[in-house]
Amino acid sequence: MAMPDLHDDTSADYEQFEKEQLAQDRDASRVDTADVDDATAQNLINDLVDADIVTPVPEDQVLVHEPSGTAFDSSTQLAVFHRGWTVGRDADAEGE
Repeated sequence: MAMPDLHDDTSADYEQFEKEQLAQDRDASRVDTADVDDATAQNLINDLVDADIVTPVPEDQVLVHEPSGTAFDSSTQLAVFHRGWTVGRDADAEGE
């Protein structure tokens, strides 16, 4: 049996193209957190406190994200975390 010519084999090209497309799809579905400034974060945190999703703990000077149990000392960090957490949770729900 003759060996296939490596120069004629395009399967690796197709696999590489598919990997690049999957990476682009993943990147497109990720949350952009660069747009979270202090005012945006504070507004989101206020909404989350009102919705009982975040609990402020004044004596420890932290904000607790109740669904995950994670504590933050920065409203911006919490806002970015919550956005990512929400996207991850939504992605899991779509996969079910």
